Amino acid sequence: MKRSLLQSTKIILLILVCITLSCQKQVEEGITEEEAKALIDRYLEIWNGGNLALVEEIIDPEYVAHDSASPEDIVGIEGFKGWITSTRTSFPDFNVTSDEMIVKGNNILTRWTATGTNTGSLISPQGELPPTGKKFRVSGFCLSRVVNGKFKEDFNVYNVLDMMLQLGFTLTPPAPPAPPEKK
Repeated sequence: MKRSLLQSTKIILLILVCITLSCQKQVEEGITEEEAKALIDRYLEIWNGGNLALVEEIIDPEYVAHDSASPEDIVGIEGFKGWITSTRTSFPDFNVTSDEMIVKGNNILTRWTATGTNTGSLISPQGELPPTGKKFRVSGFCLSRVVNGKFKEDFNVYNVLDMMLQLGFTLTPPAPPAPPEKK
């Protein structure tokens, strides 16, 4: 009797340990540097070659990009494809390189440099801007969050004013306020 009670107790303890372990939150180890490099290489292949066939392989359907030059977020696979198409229409020779990459958990921080020649219209919040024929070179950072091997969210930061000045655009200050009326 004692022996069966002891065996039953051991079995119950084993079951409790198994249940406890299965209920614990799994620790995400993140992606490896090799996986991150492979993803970034595919990402650059899309940007530099306009290869839209690769987009669905590496971009999550719920993707969101926050970009310095865009007043609104770029959302989803179709939004990403539109962003690529618009950029490559404005700058057919657009090229971006990864200068440095840091991987932590499921995040990739990439320092990049982009170049291009503005031979197509630019779409801006002010409307369509004519091509300038001028070249630009800017550097920036992109913090990417990767989920299940796909880009889920990007924070892309660079000096848009510097790029626009290189393209020949100017910054015009607002008109001074009208003097108050005298009574």
